Amino acid sequence: MSVKSLRQTVQGLLPSLTPVRFVAEDGTPAARHPADYAEPAPEDLREAYRLMVLGRRFDTQATALTKQGRLAVYPSSRGQEACQIGAVLALRPEDWLFPTYRDSVALVSRGIDPVEVLTLLRGDWHCGYDPAATRVAPQCTPLATQVLHATGMAESLRRRGADGVAMALVGDGATSEGDFHEALNFAAVFRSPVVFFVQNNKYAISVPLARQTAAPALAYKGIGYGVRCEQVDGNDLVAVLAVLGAAVEHARAGHGPVLVEAHTYRMDAHTNADDATRYREDDEVERWRDADPVDRLEAYLRSRDALTDADVTALREEAEELAARLRADMNADSEPDPLELFAHVYAEPTPQLREQRAQLAAELAAADTAPHEQED
Repeated sequence: MSVKSLRQTVQGLLPSLTPVRFVAEDGTPAARHPADYAEPAPEDLREAYRLMVLGRRFDTQATALTKQGRLAVYPSSRGQEACQIGAVLALRPEDWLFPTYRDSVALVSRGIDPVEVLTLLRGDWHCGYDPAATRVAPQCTPLATQVLHATGMAESLRRRGADGVAMALVGDGATSEGDFHEALNFAAVFRSPVVFFVQNNKYAISVPLARQTAAPALAYKGIGYGVRCEQVDGNDLVAVLAVLGAAVEHARAGHGPVLVEAHTYRMDAHTNADDATRYREDDEVERWRDADPVDRLEAYLRSRDALTDADVTALREEAEELAARLRADMNADSEPDPLELFAHVYAEPTPQLREQRAQLAAELAAADTAPHEQED
């Protein structure tokens, strides 16, 4: 390879020096328009705003359900709605999404029933929805393991000649895991159609970004593997959708994987079990409130006469209806089947499991037919 070709190759991998931005924090157009990306159509931005409003209300309702004891735990994504919605809208129905435990809003926006989304966090089942039917993998709690799964699925799609892409959602903490780097290397070597989307919310639970990496940005972590990289303002939905849309099409066209880092912020604590005041200051949180992704997109759409007061009122009413349905459905106690204990352990149950299942089934049947003792 000539020096000129090498220079062009390296330049093609490098992210923008500053995060791509279309809309400033006050909702006005950014001072410098990103020439490499096209702004999404107004109707796409209106749908994105709708999903963000619904997602924000879902998130606050799920947080309330946790405080009421209806959920065992809930990791809020308040403040990261532009990332969640942008990821979903950049994909086609036939594409695959590999989420983390914090990406419940993305799953709801993908069309999965909210109760099914919360089934894992409620403690009822490993996954409340059908991954094959929804093209959404189970929400992943171990850091970065789903990145390998996404790469494997993407490679499977490529080898079968399917016109599909896999997108793996990860947090900044996951970029410190070995699985993350193994996935990038494999995907680059085989040009697997996968997009690695890092939601850098500045903390891996309580560990700040400065204690995780000395790189100028997490986006640079892909260069050593030959992965095209980019960074984007993760609270600017317009920019997120533009960048992710281009990344997905790059992967779909057979040009290999893309790593996108979104600079965003987790407004609430890591989970309801976390005390965020122990490792971050209130004034830091307040500064990020000024960059709220929902307010920013609303102001931008209003400035372009693409959103009215009536539209906002109607969407808020729709969001309240979603919250009311969620409360009602979550108040209905689930009735687990004890025999499900043996389901999905192995593709082909072992003789021991079959024996144990039969024993439990017999005991349950005997309990159902036994005469009930009369109360005194």
